[in-house]
Amino acid sequence: MSNHFLYSLARPLLFSMDPESAHHFTLPALKRAAALGLTKCLPQPQPDPRTVMGLTFKNPVGLAAGLDKDGAYIDALADLGFGSIEVGTVTPRAQPGNPKPRMFRLPAAHAIINRMGFNNGGVDAFVANVQASRFFQDKAGVLGLNIGKNADTPIERAVDDYLLCLQKVYPYASYVTVNISSPNTKNLRQLQGGSELDGLLSQLKDAQSRLADQHKRYVPLALKIAPDMDGEQVKNIADALLRHKIDGVIATNTTLSRTAVQGMRHGEEAGGLSGAPVFELSNQVIRLLKAELGDALPIIGVGGIMKGADARAKFDAGARLVQLYSGLIYAGPALVRDCAAALRGR
Repeated sequence: MSNHFLYSLARPLLFSMDPESAHHFTLPALKRAAALGLTKCLPQPQPDPRTVMGLTFKNPVGLAAGLDKDGAYIDALADLGFGSIEVGTVTPRAQPGNPKPRMFRLPAAHAIINRMGFNNGGVDAFVANVQASRFFQDKAGVLGLNIGKNADTPIERAVDDYLLCLQKVYPYASYVTVNISSPNTKNLRQLQGGSELDGLLSQLKDAQSRLADQHKRYVPLALKIAPDMDGEQVKNIADALLRHKIDGVIATNTTLSRTAVQGMRHGEEAGGLSGAPVFELSNQVIRLLKAELGDALPIIGVGGIMKGADARAKFDAGARLVQLYSGLIYAGPALVRDCAAALRGR
């Protein structure tokens, strides 16, 4: 039976639960299936290797951060056929995130609103989970580790949290993503601007150089940015990425815009909107980045990919890899293979 058919049977049950409960049901169930070897039977995308940031991705379709914040389900998720797995966002100390309810489906818009707030078990538990995974132990593929700041860390001390997380995760990462674009941690997006961004990137690059010497291995740094920026703001970010020799940029995180979901149930909930409504916002940021960066720095496209043609549109805009999250909730794991097929040879 196809992935499409199986997920069409499971989705009504999952959508009968509140979104966070469905999340906490699905991932352990997937982990149990993987332990029994059942996920090895899933059809896999054909190999389509790409070299980006000096790393070889077995195909250009990756898992975006946020689905597995603690790195507890890496092996099970890897069985779905992704060309890379990104886990996190992790913070130095464990934190519960924002009060519940904090995740909402908007099925008519193929969208999700979340205000999770970097809920995670802290970087030490995160690293232990990564170390325990077969995926890491066997060097089975590209593993991105996504880092952030604690909610109660003052924004002027945010760099300390990023530096601590970078030091802790560096030995275990294929690449590290610096998340400064979640709308659910107060003032975090302030780090995308001007002197704050320059200060953060400068210190991260210095730390990356020291850690590369220490571990005899260069681990690329990628910056994850928001879609809610005008052309001048994107240009300033692109200039900073080039100046500080950052290795890649992930575009984009969720949006604060509600234009596409006005009048819908849950449409005015606070948090970041993901899924189909962010598709074109993300594409526009990718196009602006591509115009500024050219081929100097790779763009990883995220946001609103619901079918293979959407992944192609990200490539047309200038991305060299794509990542999925909300589309998996609506389309199921067959989306990975659909996108990989659509990008083959691109």
